[in-house]
Order: sequence, then C-alpha cells, then structure tokens
Amino acid sequence: MNEIQIELIGRVQGIRFRALVAKYCRKQKITGYVVNRDDGGVFVCAQGTVTTLHALVSWLQGSPGLSKVESMQYHWKSSGKTYSSFEIIRKTHFFADQLASFRSLGKRLFSRSLPVPTHVAIIPDGNRRWAKRQGKEVHFGHYHAGSYAHMQSLLRGAQRAGVKCLSLWGFSTENWTRPEIERKAIFSLIEKSLSALEQDAHQYRIRFIHVGRKDRLPRSLVKGLYHIAEATKTYTDFTVVLCLDYGGIDELVRAARLLQKGKKQITESSLFEALDTAGLPKVDLVIRTSGEQRTSGFMPLQAAYAELYFSEKYFPDFSARDFEDALREYGKRQRRFGK
Repeated sequence: MNEIQIELIGRVQGIRFRALVAKYCRKQKITGYVVNRDDGGVFVCAQGTVTTLHALVSWLQGSPGLSKVESMQYHWKSSGKTYSSFEIIRKTHFFADQLASFRSLGKRLFSRSLPVPTHVAIIPDGNRRWAKRQGKEVHFGHYHAGSYAHMQSLLRGAQRAGVKCLSLWGFSTENWTRPEIERKAIFSLIEKSLSALEQDAHQYRIRFIHVGRKDRLPRSLVKGLYHIAEATKTYTDFTVVLCLDYGGIDELVRAARLLQKGKKQITESSLFEALDTAGLPKVDLVIRTSGEQRTSGFMPLQAAYAELYFSEKYFPDFSARDFEDALREYGKRQRRFGK
C-alpha cells in the first residue's frame, strides 16, 4: 500500500471541497481522510496504488469544483496505519466545523490582495548541512531537495501565485571545487528530472531555459537542457530559469567579451542585452534558504534592486507554504528603487 500526504493552500474551505475530495477518492478506491487545517488550508492523507495517487495529485492541481489551489506540497510516506475507507475528519461538531470553514473562506475572499513579484530567484542553500543532520552522505541532500515532487510543488506554487518567472541556482561556477561524487550526483539528478519537467511544461505551459556556461557541463546534460528549451520556447505564461555553472561575475565577464568581440559600445542597455538573461524581467525578489544572509554574486545587475528574503530552513525543508510566506512578506514591503 502506497501513501501520500498532501497539504493544500488556497480557496479550499467553505466550498464543500472536502466532500468533493472524498467523493473522488471513494470512486477511485482510494482510502484515507481529508481534514481542514487551522490556517485555512486542507490536509489529505491518501492510500492506494501509485497510479491512482498520481492521478489524485493531478486532479487536485486542477483546482476542482469552486476551489482555487494556490500551492500544494506532498510527500510519499511508508504506510503505518491502513485505512479501510475514505473519511472527512471534523475537529468539532458539524455546525461549528461548517462555521469555521465559512469564516476561512470569508477571510480569503475579502483580504486585501498584495502585489506579487514578477521574477523570483531562489538561492537553494543548505542541502549538505541538511544531509549531515540526517546522518546521510552530502549528496543525499541534493537528491531530496532536487526531487521531482519537491521541485514540482515549488514551480506550481509560484505559477498559481501569479509569478511569471522563477530562477533556480542549481550549480555555481565555484561549485566545481566540490568532490566529484557530489557534482555527478547533482548533474545526474537534474538530467533525470528533465523528462518529467518537460511533461509538466506542456501541461502547464511552462518555458524552461538554461543560463550559465555550457562548455564545462556534461554533454548529455547540455543536450537535455537544449532539448527542453527548444520544446518549450513558445510558452509565455510562466518561465523557469535553470542556472547551472552560473556565476554573476563570470556572466559579466562573458557579456563584456561578447560586446568587445562585436565592437559594440558598452552601455547599460547593451550590457543587459549581452547577459544570459537577455529578454527576461529584472529580479524582484531573491530568496535564500538555510539562514545565510548573502547573495553570493547571484545576478548582480538583474537583482540590483530586488527585495531580499532569508529563510532559516534548509532548502530540502523549504516548502510551497514557505515560498508563499516569502511572497506575502514581499507584498508588504514598499519598494522605492533608490528614490
């Protein structure tokens, strides 16, 4: 028996969402339960075959009924208790439960909407420290952080929130000093994830592009990155930027050489056009995990006026809900751009 635990945030209370989930699961022979959370979200524990549980995740991502799923985080678990049916769990009696649901819906409908950043960049730090805390080899942290389930939840959460561009720094120009086994683990994980990411790209109209050097990465990885970029280049709804063998200083040096080779005058406009990110919006929000409070030279020009958000969590533990917290903090800030 396979088990998946799903956390959903959005318009999911006060609209008979739990009843809809229960009806779907019972029809698909999925057992478990669904319960409202105090923060306005919904928690689903589901047991069934891998196929039916994957189908459940896809169905929930589609915001069934009157719901609007803004972010979703899910984890596969080893089944402990086995459920014989699918139930709706209520923490109080029926009428109090319904009243709490309607109050949650009212808060979401009438809360003041906050501005959403157009371009968010994530510096995913803390994978190795997370692995050591778990008593594992350091590359285990990369596998957990870069797992398809973890990345999918962040990408879908960003897209549902209205973010138009999300940049992820997967490997820096300085990371070549790390042990070879660790480097190979990172490259292998990314390469294996590309086919699944491409499926999501076509389903959700996501454009994938790679920025950074291409001459030092494994040829098979470069080939895969080129393929997914070509296959998704017509999508404009949401762009994901994979930053591999990328460094801000290295990018500026390469941009200057490109302009010099073309005998072009170096101006602010021409410099931006020569960067790897040419054509993309400037970064509005930079998120760094693991408690480190620096940007390490990441996109120095593109993020010159970006808001900075530092999370204490290691990246493997950084969830879609944590991402939403960063967006909420961004929305409360007043940006002046030096004025």
